[in-house]
Amino acid sequence: MFNISTIAYCLNATWLQKGSDDVIEHLLIDSRKLLFPESSLFFAISTLQRNAHDFLDELYNKGVRNFVVDNEYSLKPTINNANVLQVSNVIDALQLLTAYHRKQFTYPVIGITGSNGKTIVKEWLYQLLHNKYNIVRSPKSYNSQIGVPLSVWQMHPNNTLGIFEAGISMPHEMDKLQKIIQPTIGIFTSIGEAHSEGFDDTAHKVEEKAKLFEGCKEIIYCKDNAAIALAIESKCNTCHLFSWSKKDGATLSITAIQIQHYNTVIKAIYQNRKVSISVPFTNDAAIENAITCWCVLLHFGVDDETISAQMLQLRSVEMRLELKQGVNNCSVINDSYSADINSLTIALDFLQQQQQHDKRTVILSDILQSGKKNVDLYTEVASILIQKNINRFIGIGTEITKQQAVFSSIPQVHFYTSTNDFKQHFPSLHFNSETILLKGARVFEFEQISHLLEQKVHQTILEINLNAISHNLKIYKQQLAEGVKLMAMVKAFSYGSGGFEIANLLQFHKVDYLAVAYADEGVELRKAGITLPIMVMNAEDATFDVLVQYNLEPELYSFEIFNGFDNYLLQSGISNYPVHIKIDTGMKRLGFELDEITTLCNKLKETTSFKIQSVFSHLAASDNAEHDAFTQEQATTIKEGCQLLQEAIDYPFIKHIANTSAIHRHKNLQFDMVRLGIGLYGVDAHTTVQQQLKNVTTLKTTISQIKKIKKGQSVGYSRKGLTNEDATIATVRIGYADGYPRVLSNGKGKMLVNGKLAPVIGNVCMDMTMLDITNIPAKEGDDVIVFGEALPVNNLAHWADTIAYEILTGISQRVKRVYFEE
Repeated sequence: MFNISTIAYCLNATWLQKGSDDVIEHLLIDSRKLLFPESSLFFAISTLQRNAHDFLDELYNKGVRNFVVDNEYSLKPTINNANVLQVSNVIDALQLLTAYHRKQFTYPVIGITGSNGKTIVKEWLYQLLHNKYNIVRSPKSYNSQIGVPLSVWQMHPNNTLGIFEAGISMPHEMDKLQKIIQPTIGIFTSIGEAHSEGFDDTAHKVEEKAKLFEGCKEIIYCKDNAAIALAIESKCNTCHLFSWSKKDGATLSITAIQIQHYNTVIKAIYQNRKVSISVPFTNDAAIENAITCWCVLLHFGVDDETISAQMLQLRSVEMRLELKQGVNNCSVINDSYSADINSLTIALDFLQQQQQHDKRTVILSDILQSGKKNVDLYTEVASILIQKNINRFIGIGTEITKQQAVFSSIPQVHFYTSTNDFKQHFPSLHFNSETILLKGARVFEFEQISHLLEQKVHQTILEINLNAISHNLKIYKQQLAEGVKLMAMVKAFSYGSGGFEIANLLQFHKVDYLAVAYADEGVELRKAGITLPIMVMNAEDATFDVLVQYNLEPELYSFEIFNGFDNYLLQSGISNYPVHIKIDTGMKRLGFELDEITTLCNKLKETTSFKIQSVFSHLAASDNAEHDAFTQEQATTIKEGCQLLQEAIDYPFIKHIANTSAIHRHKNLQFDMVRLGIGLYGVDAHTTVQQQLKNVTTLKTTISQIKKIKKGQSVGYSRKGLTNEDATIATVRIGYADGYPRVLSNGKGKMLVNGKLAPVIGNVCMDMTMLDITNIPAKEGDDVIVFGEALPVNNLAHWADTIAYEILTGISQRVKRVYFEE
């Protein structure tokens, strides 16, 4: 921690305003994640879409008095007695400050880079070394130009080892990260295709990543990759190299990798002696990551017996927060794999995004090996929980129970010395209509609690990656001209992905509008705490009362609906109600025709019922170059209609016509707002854009039974599946009642079984489907991917002779949705 005057000197900043010489303990870049106003320094990092300086007033009103701004900012009279530091580049200032902070410590720091495996290696090293060292490490996957500074800022005199990961996507980025991390030990995990766009070739990317190791005393790497070996061995002349290889000539030479049923035995030669470990994993990536960790332990001088015992205890790294439906109308966020202050804060941010319940509950275990005195540690935890407005807190463990007095300001508190103690009292806790965060160290086995809280589900589930939605939203926002608003389409259960869960995320990311198809969808969002403006695209007479009750904004597309809603509002004594006018420019579905606009204008002049929020239309073929001329005709029509309407009313309104494809194919049609639909969920007709999007949904099921059948035997109804040879058939728990199209029967459809495509054999049944898994190793209970990143939903749509929209929106509600954030 530093005084603000020291920080100003470090940054060579200009004082726009000078207040008290506050001590800064926390760095803040997101106004929504404020915890400790008095000791926080806000870095106003703006983007093309959002000016961070717009949030200074909000933060000031919440008690923040320390700010770093750029040269574009002019001090406002609303900011008084604060410290406002002006710099030329706010991100550079953040990096400069944390690099200065890093220089205050002399204990070893491990810097990890590579295309894959960074987070796994970091977390495994924590598992392997935390009993010997007080470790500070990157939270989750904080490895970017902003994530690394925030990670390094956590360094504290009580720590004895730092472990930080660094990722780059462009040349010269690693130069900045190296100055922040200043590693004494370097690890290069692997090289792959991820983030290759900014580099000339693989060798260039390796060379840039290797810049992290400047000044390292030790570098650990795999010698089998020629590009990595060349980059490290040619430039690192003064440091010690610790290599591993499946060939001779390395520090650790792997002689055998024996993959068994549930574990892998790895044998090697180290310092002319035979050594071996066993790890509880069988996939190639995990084996390579484990060998890298083995090298680190050998470097630290850990004895063979201890290494063998610890490597066998390695656990999978859970990289995501999961949101599931719970008992008694609860929602459960399961992060029951680790417990520390940093990951708790991240999990609480995710909890705060959830608006579906007024009541929020946190169940937390003892936080182990924090390096802080327990009274200080749990006082800080209690302060964070109070800032996050937690309604009920349940502490589990002997140490947290001893400190229960510091949690007294939370409305409801309960403490139990063990998980079993909690389970015995579970019926008396009466969980109902609340969002519950589970956060526990592994040894507390909180999976027992999650089993009690989570609703029992059908083994066919649809996983929704909330990080991917956030990423896709950012991709399209980057296409927008300055000042263009964004309406997100969440109709049809958010294209099958879920209603309020997706809307919560979009509200958190401050989109401007939501749109639903029918009023009942909007009502559910309002009941779940969504406060964004919501346009209803298919309003009906029978729903006028709920439109008004829940402040939903209808689309008026005909004189019938116009007159009906006008009369309803007049009878209710309501004026200036927000509505949206739709003009039919060629879709020939809903909307006023251009020759009806004059009449519409006259009717608008005659009533005070409406306040026109927007005027819009729907493009028929914006994704197809063949119809670009027609698209431009539609644009001309909407402009004419808007001009007539603007002349008739004396206030401005939003104009919009661009859908997902038009956002990037017809940028001249972005107008005042765009409507983002299927692209948000990872599907775009344009190949270049599709490659930038991340997969959002993964539909997966499991194998319920495997049968061996003889040549000539039939499979399924009507004996449609006939085998030409002996075959192995797997029955999986998904059918047409779950949304798997029956048209994919008899070999048209395929699913992924342990990474291999298995064709459907016979007819798809209501609740089950049979796959031919001949020559595919599998066992009952194995996961099966119906669609996902490795098997895109577009493939299924192609096989079924339909579109991805139909597949996604057709997934049955009995298929449980599991939401996760990595």
